[in-house]
Amino acid sequence: MSERPLRSLRSRLIWRLVPLQAALLTALVVLVIGAMWATGYLIDNRDEDRVIDVVQAAIVRNASGGLTLRATADLAALRADDPGLWFVVRDGQDHVLTEGVVPPDFAGIGGALDQISQGRLGWQIGDDPDRYAARFKRVTTEAGPVQILTASQGPMPLRKAVLVGLLLFAAIGLPSLLLMTLATLIATPVVVRRALAGLGDAATQAGRVDFDRRGARLSPADMPAEVAPLIDAFNGALRRLDHGYERHKRFLTDAAHELRTPIAILQTRLEGLIDSGDKERLLEDVSRLATLAEQLLDLQRLDLHPELMAPVDLVGIGARVASDLAPLAIMAGYEMSFVCEAETVMVTGDQAALERAVINLVQNAIAHGGRKGSITISVEQPGTIAVCDQGPGIAPEHHERIFEPFHRLQSHNRGVGLGLNIVREIVQRHNGRIAVASGPGKGACFRMSFPVL
Repeated sequence: MSERPLRSLRSRLIWRLVPLQAALLTALVVLVIGAMWATGYLIDNRDEDRVIDVVQAAIVRNASGGLTLRATADLAALRADDPGLWFVVRDGQDHVLTEGVVPPDFAGIGGALDQISQGRLGWQIGDDPDRYAARFKRVTTEAGPVQILTASQGPMPLRKAVLVGLLLFAAIGLPSLLLMTLATLIATPVVVRRALAGLGDAATQAGRVDFDRRGARLSPADMPAEVAPLIDAFNGALRRLDHGYERHKRFLTDAAHELRTPIAILQTRLEGLIDSGDKERLLEDVSRLATLAEQLLDLQRLDLHPELMAPVDLVGIGARVASDLAPLAIMAGYEMSFVCEAETVMVTGDQAALERAVINLVQNAIAHGGRKGSITISVEQPGTIAVCDQGPGIAPEHHERIFEPFHRLQSHNRGVGLGLNIVREIVQRHNGRIAVASGPGKGACFRMSFPVL
């Protein structure tokens, strides 16, 4: 099952902010237009000339001589288009014809405008928004000369208000939304990068956390408050791991020290026995136990510190190991030799750890070399020390796995599979390389190379 690709925080913010901005902008336009329409501030400038022309064509006299309206198509269309239509028609004989709700201010004008042919009536800015402007005009109709007074302004119909809102959104809202979207696309990456700048430092610090570098913690400096719980939890996990490692380390150290004493006593008692084949085999077994105890201690000695690193002569290390382990190799049936190309081959390292690496390789050769042939320690330029035997060799498919802890080529072998793992750890912590050249029946040769001084 494939994992879903991770989306960046920037894209998530952008895809959430842009729709939110569009929704807020739309809501704002709707709210403003709705509030203006509901309170009457949204005024519709009407086509009063059309109203006057349609009413002029429809005015006639009734049977009693009063004013009335003749049903015309234009009048029906006018009434359908403007639900708030109103007008007042007066003639010179005090006949009055009204339609719609005439505002009280205009209903009381009466004949005060009889001597004026046409004009407009309005209010100052800031007056009551319900007081709209009006237009009057004296015209000639079938009923004779009359004066028509009608509204030139009024509350905007809801349908027209919706249309105005859409036009306003298209004219102002969309450009504003595009501008905000562009600003979001530019500003969001900058804001996210600055807000999460501390995460980059935390990632660098987390990348330096390693098994052999205990005590490391992530710094909460410059971290957003939302990320602080994650940093605290991660640091808490590191503290628990450090405590667990320390307990594990103390247990191995104590166990190895406890093993060394009874092993030393057993070895002393065995050496006091009469020489025999059983004695030699028992001494070899005790030697393996002693080696296991030393390897357990080696696991705790692998923590190299900069102050312990110093110039080390590989020639001296090879000569000492060959001298110390020659009796054990000879007793197991091997010849022991030491070869070097130069008087000194200097590298930088921990002398005790490097000696332990060579010792482990020699002990591995003694255990797996077939009890015949020779074991050779050689020192070469630049910065290489090798341990070779003439045993059965190692198949190529096992060249990598033999360095894994507790891996053994043969299940009946009495080793525990820690020696080569410790050698690799020591080499890696010295920034060196270890390689094995071997094949079935060709012996095994382990070469450790270190940076020269």
